[in-house]
Amino acid sequence: MDFWLFRLSATLILLAAGGLIVFSIKQQKPVFIRSLLLLWIGYICLTLLLLFQYRQMGVAPVLTFRAALVFFAWAVLGAYLFLYLKFKLMILGSFIAPPAAGLLILSLFVTAPELTIHPALKNPWLSLHILTSGLGNGMLSVTFVTAVMYLLQERQIKHKRFGSLYQRLPSLETLDNVSRYSLIFGFALLTIGIITGSVYAQSALGTYWQWDSKEVWTLIVWLIYAVLLHERFAVGLRGRKAAWLSILAFMFLIFSFIGVNFWFSDYHRFENLLRPPLL
Repeated sequence: MDFWLFRLSATLILLAAGGLIVFSIKQQKPVFIRSLLLLWIGYICLTLLLLFQYRQMGVAPVLTFRAALVFFAWAVLGAYLFLYLKFKLMILGSFIAPPAAGLLILSLFVTAPELTIHPALKNPWLSLHILTSGLGNGMLSVTFVTAVMYLLQERQIKHKRFGSLYQRLPSLETLDNVSRYSLIFGFALLTIGIITGSVYAQSALGTYWQWDSKEVWTLIVWLIYAVLLHERFAVGLRGRKAAWLSILAFMFLIFSFIGVNFWFSDYHRFENLLRPPLL
């Protein structure tokens, strides 16, 4: 069942991504409406897949790198669909859906080891930690994308190139607002993810903090986003500087998500997630 749900959701999301790319070129609203519908259906199917896997495993299905890629794609798409309901920013989907579809396709080429799930992993605090952290990463991914869009639009204005790209991208004010909004939600979810992860660590390892490489890098990422949030709301940082800081913060986030999990972390490494957490 999970194989067919994945195939269906990935196909629908891939078609939606293609349609959104066509929309970004032709700017035909009916194309966007059909693509958005496909994206919603594909996202619902992907959600059902994750729920089905959670019911089977008893833990959020992100214990392997393949599963983490799928979960990350789900979180990013969820962040976009949530923000679309508020801002109705159609062109943003053309920047979000194709990379998300790419993550789903990439997951097909990643070898997944055989799962042996230790009972200690079947802890609601761990599932809540994974869910909130993942959704936070999804929101902060939108912050990154809107920052890139902001810099592209600012460059068009600075060089007075009022061509097709300028016409397709939203105003600088709109992009800055979406970036700020996604930053608030992303930072809040990331904070909840750290707290719930600490609670789980206490129950599984007997301590709230292990100073594992993943934990240290997550703290670094949190501090960078805390600085960005402070600069935005206490100092009034906006525009180009805020966009560049958002991009820098996201680079650290991606390194924490991929690099640290593969090369530095101890019990956060993907293969170690399949072992008893007390070993």
